[in-house]
Amino acid sequence: MTASDMLWIPASEVFERVTVLDAVRAIQRHLRGGADPADDFERSVLPVSHGQVLIMPSDSAEFFGVKVASVAPANPERGRERIQGVYLLMDAETLTPSALIDGAALTTLRTPAVSAAAADLLAPAEVEHMVVFGSGPQADGHVAAMKAVRSIGRVTIVARNAERASSFAAKLRAEGTEAGTGTSSDVRDAQLIVCATTARDPLFDGELVPSDSCTIAVGSHEPAARELDSALLSRAQVVVEDIATALREAGDVMIPVSAGDVDPASIVPLRDIVLGVREVDPRRPRVFKSTGMAWEDLVVAAELFRAVRPRDGAGAV
Repeated sequence: MTASDMLWIPASEVFERVTVLDAVRAIQRHLRGGADPADDFERSVLPVSHGQVLIMPSDSAEFFGVKVASVAPANPERGRERIQGVYLLMDAETLTPSALIDGAALTTLRTPAVSAAAADLLAPAEVEHMVVFGSGPQADGHVAAMKAVRSIGRVTIVARNAERASSFAAKLRAEGTEAGTGTSSDVRDAQLIVCATTARDPLFDGELVPSDSCTIAVGSHEPAARELDSALLSRAQVVVEDIATALREAGDVMIPVSAGDVDPASIVPLRDIVLGVREVDPRRPRVFKSTGMAWEDLVVAAELFRAVRPRDGAGAV
């Protein structure tokens, strides 16, 4: 393949060619194969005039890839997406560009897939009640991802915008999921909690969370922002993709560690759970705090490329 043969993979094809369960299993296989997220390149977060630009490179034996993503908080008011981007996938040996992928679609698929890969190991076997904070694409994607690894009895949506929350719940009901709206106190009987918001302060009282439960937090990637309070983190078995990254970027972890509420030595890398090096503690709530890492994009992008490549000439630019 030469650069002139590079594929363009639009959003529609991302979701058509790779299911969320495909992505979950690819992530788990990657970790079981011995890959260590601690070896990944650090991502760069560049503060620009109207938001942030993230540059996320990663490599493997087969591919090198880099995502350039933008976060523009004012975009929804302009009728544009808050998060946009592109992903460049290259052959590892020749560094020839292989594919250019819609970066926002890749992120929309990758993020819930990583969460579900963790929940598959951390969540109770029976999930009667799931509470989802948020009503955007990631909240929607996380419901689908969690349903791919667990049977979900009912879903409660909690969001600042009541109209959007009601609309999201109605969409889920139309898809066959029992769903409604609620308040933050609904976590008190939830076995699975997903936080996919732009909140900068804790969304609920962590003391209410049942001991045999799993909470997934994906919304923040800044040291001063968090969706979870110290009350939950201090009770929980805390699992992250990579400890150093979490202690550098994840306010959900950094703030309670700084206050002395969480011992950094107690934090568990997801890789250790996957490999069985560390056991899941069913006596405590389990928390998975995801920062989103470049290796995850590369794993899903490679899975997507393998699915699309047989279609010779399709989408070539």
